[in-house]
Amino acid sequence: MTITKRSELKIGMRVLVVQKQDQRTGALTEGVIARILTPSSNHPRGIKVMLTDGCVGRVSKIIANAEPQ
Repeated sequence: MTITKRSELKIGMRVLVVQKQDQRTGALTEGVIARILTPSSNHPRGIKVMLTDGCVGRVSKIIANAEPQ
């Protein structure tokens, strides 16, 4: 279940992403969104984000919503 709408994502959310090198295997990486990289409002292959640890990938699943600040 790939997240294809940018409006569903917020910085600080915990998500699972598929990194470029893992596209064939579908291996998921867990992390917290630091930046949303896809400029358009939606993308058929998923919204690309950068995690706080520097990993870049397309969001596959949202684990937890952003913490209130």
